Amino acid sequence: MTDHPRPIAVCALLVAGTVLGLSGIDLVLPAIPDLPDLLGGDEARAQLVLAAYTGGTALGLLLYGALGAKFGRRNCLITGLGIFAVLSFLAGLAPTIESLIGLRFIQGVSSAAPAVFAPGIIKALFDERGATKAIGALASIESLTPALAPVAGIGLLAIGGWTLSFNLTAVLAAALTAALIAFRHLLPPTAKTAQAGSYLRLLISPVYLRYAISQACVVGGLLVFVFGAPAVIVNSMGGTMTDFIMMQVIGISTFIIASNTAGRMVDRFGAEPTIWFGTSMAGLGSVVLLITALSVPDLDPLWLTPLFVPVNMGLGFRGPPGFLRAMMSSGGDDDRAASLTILGMLIIAAGGTALLAPVIDEGLPVLAAATSFILVAAMVSLAVFPRLETPSSPAAQGSTS
Repeated sequence: MTDHPRPIAVCALLVAGTVLGLSGIDLVLPAIPDLPDLLGGDEARAQLVLAAYTGGTALGLLLYGALGAKFGRRNCLITGLGIFAVLSFLAGLAPTIESLIGLRFIQGVSSAAPAVFAPGIIKALFDERGATKAIGALASIESLTPALAPVAGIGLLAIGGWTLSFNLTAVLAAALTAALIAFRHLLPPTAKTAQAGSYLRLLISPVYLRYAISQACVVGGLLVFVFGAPAVIVNSMGGTMTDFIMMQVIGISTFIIASNTAGRMVDRFGAEPTIWFGTSMAGLGSVVLLITALSVPDLDPLWLTPLFVPVNMGLGFRGPPGFLRAMMSSGGDDDRAASLTILGMLIIAAGGTALLAPVIDEGLPVLAAATSFILVAAMVSLAVFPRLETPSSPAAQGSTS
């Protein structure tokens, strides 16, 4: 850990920001079926309320990655959260579903700020060992959001209708913005070297691609399986949503254990062996899942839980050091590196899910094959691209405000 004052307090603020951004979909999810009756439109437009936020987030990742280098991550983080608060409040006042869709897109853009800047700030606050542990803890908390936010959304919907989730988000985001303004001096500035960076420079860097592609493939492949699992379990395997919930609860629990163990593994074995171990566990675990799906046509859905555990644990082990090394290989351009890596995860998850949609009724073998293809690609990227031989110091050198 560096001598920076109160790093834990800064991390707590960053966690709060990323959780607010992630909850933008899941907190609103329970209200989606009611929106056509309340605001007009139809079910398709109601779904666009979710899609618009996701699309805006993807744009925001690229936007903030570039703006952080020009205007400073502190300014961009505070401004982004402030805009997010205002747009959350305005979304709750939307008179029509069309206006809500437009507001949700811009809200999604602003929501990306914490996701882009949190990893770089953590990297600047800690040495490599501390940053690995902090990123693991951050990922653990983030993994709970998709599970807990819909439950909270159901309660808010029952208490105050569809607008309450937006109003509460606005209040929390405004409070967090005020806290970041008050403790602005605790946020490390952007490294001067980031101003000379570009997305193109990262895309042609084989060392960066090693970590970014493998990270995006492991996360994206896992999400492809999770997004397709409900339809496969219920429609093809004769199971229920209880089977899916069980798979998710156990999977998230084992991911949290592994991600918080990753720091100790890096201490003992090194970052590269830990990344290889986790990636191989996820990839080989998906291959075992595929072989099982092909060998046992009438597989009981309960078996998905233990079969999917290695994929979750593999991501937990390799996720923190892998993401950190993606930033370390950027030559100080941490924010662009983080945004591009996260965008890769979203593209693989969304693209894989879309490509599978027409054949998802073929059942578990097709879903497992797609997941295996993506996760084995992560292993191939580690084998093909060169490793980071001389990691730079995690501390930021030079600054912009």
